[in-house]
Parts: sequence; structure tokens; C-alpha cells
Amino acid sequence: MSLPDNYFHVGRASDLKSRGDRRLYRFLEMLPGILVWGSFAFAVLFSWLQPLWVAFFIMAFVVYWLSRTVYFAFHLWAGYRQMRVNEKKDWIQELRKFPPWRDLYHLVIIPTYQEPAEVLRTTLMSLTESVYPKDRMIVVVGIEQREGEKGKEKAQSVKQEFASRFFRFLVTEHPDGVAGEIAGKGANESFAARAAKKDIIDPLCIPYHNVIVSSLDADTIVYPQYFSCLAWYYLNTPHRTQTSFQPIPLYINNIWQAPPISRVFAFSSTFWHTMNQQRPEKLVTFSSHAMAFQALVDVDFRAPNVVNDDSHIFWQCFFRYQGNYKVQSLYYPVSMDANAAKSIVATLQNIYRQHRRWAYGAGEIAYALFGFLKEGAIPPKRKLSLGLELLESHWSWAAAPLLIFALGWLPLLLGGDAFSETLLSYNLPRFVSSILTFSMLGLVGTGVLSLYLLPRKKPSFGRMKAFWFVAQWILLPLSMIFLMAFPSIEAQTRWMLGKYLGFWVTPKTRN
Repeated sequence: MSLPDNYFHVGRASDLKSRGDRRLYRFLEMLPGILVWGSFAFAVLFSWLQPLWVAFFIMAFVVYWLSRTVYFAFHLWAGYRQMRVNEKKDWIQELRKFPPWRDLYHLVIIPTYQEPAEVLRTTLMSLTESVYPKDRMIVVVGIEQREGEKGKEKAQSVKQEFASRFFRFLVTEHPDGVAGEIAGKGANESFAARAAKKDIIDPLCIPYHNVIVSSLDADTIVYPQYFSCLAWYYLNTPHRTQTSFQPIPLYINNIWQAPPISRVFAFSSTFWHTMNQQRPEKLVTFSSHAMAFQALVDVDFRAPNVVNDDSHIFWQCFFRYQGNYKVQSLYYPVSMDANAAKSIVATLQNIYRQHRRWAYGAGEIAYALFGFLKEGAIPPKRKLSLGLELLESHWSWAAAPLLIFALGWLPLLLGGDAFSETLLSYNLPRFVSSILTFSMLGLVGTGVLSLYLLPRKKPSFGRMKAFWFVAQWILLPLSMIFLMAFPSIEAQTRWMLGKYLGFWVTPKTRN
């Protein structure tokens, strides 16, 4: 068996030509939703028929969850300490030990749609403040035709201000209504990368392996040593053209203006990605990241028909190189905006939609598992490890919060009089409550860590403000259900029912 032609650009089952392949892929699209809803159904059914089994299961599950939380906490603090070490290092001096570094070019692609000009300008200003030589930086701003004259004016404004500061500066306009495309970041960025190849890289005969392409969201602010750090890792990584490079996203650009619920989710996302830097064998590209231009060309650029293009490009390369592709942790930060709107209701709606879009990455389960079944050159052990990681992470995202907070009570409600009279029925909710209370103590540690991640330039910051930055974490438990589990359940249910989503752009609001 082998992968179908042009598998790198498959976004859903209908993109496959073979009827058998479409059926298999469609089942794999449904699989995450089947597992989640099946878990809920079995929880209710067995709480009624076998409450004793469920009681022992939930006790074991909450203990497992506590162990998992402790495990992640160690990785989080280790990742944070390494990030601080890398922040302080003089990477440009480290680069000068490798003479070939002057041959490297950074191709920075910034797709934008409806972001305010000031947001885009701040991103470009951070590029100019980089210590990496600007005569080795190519910047491409990709606007959308559907934004109309407002988008063109924004692009021309930043071009006039910044074009002379870099080796090359290009504005591209992604056309609207292209057949087979999902209007979003992936299609825009693929169009921009092709234009850079045609108009800049090929005419100047720059070798593709000497170009590091960075995908930056329009609100991404890079720190001064970022490109130097990235170039150092690129030169020191074996098989660097078959490697992506992942920084740590800090959602702190507008953290002082963001409401408490927005800050909780901003830091939660930051902590998750900081922790994952310690698990490179499980790491998949997310949001702003970098890779060799050679790899991008080898997979014929990003798939323009997917919503979660940042993770999809990893899997495209993974199968193009028959499993010989990985992600290198940079342990170096870039900063982005916390999800905040002008009202608390709009903020909650935006957080829900953003997490639904991220959770929609459950579609990568079908892409990966189908590829595993078809590609025989990838070691079975690697397939098993990555496949289980994908399934478990998306299942946990959707199902675990509800099971943890509800399953301890289901046997009591549905188990009948026989179970209610047992000692276990008396102790079950108390045991679960005790374990969860102990787990909540970890929130104090995450609250303290969030203080260390705050921007150095801050407004008046007294003790009471510091207290509320820690106390805000009390919002997390309920938020995990309503703003993390629920959008994930919706995303996976949409894949299961074939009710596909388009790309939703997170509005950027800075007060």
C-alpha cells in the first residue's frame, strides 16, 4: 500500500479519488467524535448497570489525572527555566562561530486579514529591532483580496514605512474564491510563499536549503535574539531541512488590558506549549514556527484547503519524508495577543471560537492515521506512539473535564439503592473531591509562574494586583468545561457528522 497521489494537500475525505480511500478516511474523520460520545454513553450506561465498576474506574482515573498533572508541572518548570537561559544568551555571538551563517536568509511570511494596521506595524517593528542582519531578511506581507481597499491601504502603509529596512519586502494579495481552497491563513500563506519563490528566491538563485521560512501570525512580536537563536539551531540540527523549529508562544502583548478569564486562557496556552518543549518527540508545529524552505517546496507548499494549517504542514512533511521529520524545540519565546474583545460577552464568545478552531485540529487524526495505514516505510513503533498521542490528547481535551467533574456523581444518581447503601458510595465523592482539591493546589504554582511571564514594562502593579493575578486561576475549573471541553466536543462532533468548519480569524483588540 502507498499514499495516494497529492496526499500532501488532502484536507478531508472528499479530496480523495478512490471510493475505498474516501470511505476509510471518512471513518477516521468520525473516529474522535465516536470515542468521545462513546465514552459519555458508556459512563451513563455502566453507572446504571455496573456502578461498582464505574466507581473503581473513576477513582483510578482521578489518581491518573493527578499523576499526569504532576508530570506536566515538572516539564513546565523545566521548560520555563530553559527558556530564561536561552533568552539571556547572546545568540549572534554564538552564530559567529559558524562562518556559513552569513549564507542564511530568513523568509518571514505574515498573512493578515482584518487585523488593525497598528497590530501589523508592531509586528514589523519587532523585526527591525532584531539583532540579525536585515540584509539577510526577506519579509512578505500577505493580504486578502476579500478585505478590499482597506487591506490594500494597510499593506501599502507598512510597505512605505518598512520596505527599505530589509533585504526584500513583498506584498502579496491572495485572490478570493479560488476553487478547492478554504479562505484562511493556510491558503494566504501558500500563495505568499509561492510568490516569494517566483519573484525573489529563484531570480536571485538563493539555494532553498539556505532559506529559513518563518510563519508569523499578524500579532506576533519576535524578541531581538529570535532569528539568531533560530539560525543557530538550524545550523546545529542534523537533517535540518527535515526539521521544523518551534518557539514558545507567550500570549502577553495585551495582557494588562485583558479581562481575568482571557488571562487565564492566555497563560494556560502558554504553559501547555512551554511544557511541550520538553517533549520534542510528541511536538507538532503550532501557530508561529519555522522550517526550511526546501521542505516547503518539497511538499508543494501548504495545503490551502485545511483550517489547522500550522499542524497540517508538519504532517505533510512527515509523510513526504516517510517519517523522517521532526520538530526542534527552541526554548525561546515570541509574544502574541491574549484573546480579548471590547466586552466580556464578546471575549467569552471569541475564546470559545478560538478553542473550537484549535480543537478542530482533531481532523489531523484522520490525516495521520490514514497515512500510517498507507505508508509502510514508517516504523510501527513511531506510528503507534504518535497515533496514540493524537487520539489521547484530543479525547482528553473533550472528555476528561466532564468525566472528572461529573462521573463521581453518576453512580450515586443511577446506581440504585443497592449501590447507595455501600461504603464505597459514601466515600466516592469525598475521595474524588479530595484528589481534585489537592490537584487545585497546583494552580497556586501556575499563578506564581504567570507573574514571572508578565511583560517587563507594566503599569502600576501593587500587591493587590499581584494577588488577583494569582487568584484569577480559580476560574479555571469551570472554564475547562465551558470554554475548553464544549468547543472541543463541538469540533469533533462536526467532523463526525461531516459539518465542516471554515477558518475563523481571531479579532485583535488592543485598548
